[in-house]
Amino acid sequence: MAFKRWNKSPSRELPKRSWSKEEMKIIGWCLNRDIGISVSPNWKNGINNWNIDIHIKNKVHRDPGTYEQHNVYDKVVEYYKYYHDKYNTNTNTKG
Repeated sequence: MAFKRWNKSPSRELPKRSWSKEEMKIIGWCLNRDIGISVSPNWKNGINNWNIDIHIKNKVHRDPGTYEQHNVYDKVVEYYKYYHDKYNTNTNTKG
């Protein structure tokens, strides 16, 4: 009896990035308030393209743009900073 070998599904590694201390404070502030940003592969537009999903409370909004591997996390930080600045009434990042 022979077994069919399945081809491995295409996969991608997440891009790597180091976060600064200030970025981590802003991201932590957002996560504590149920605001999260995630990246997912965009399989339709090439191997290095990513989508960004914005999770606020129980709703998910997808950024209509696609981002390349080298700049997707720059946009993620931009979104986190935007929501931090929009909802934080305190001027410091400790919230």
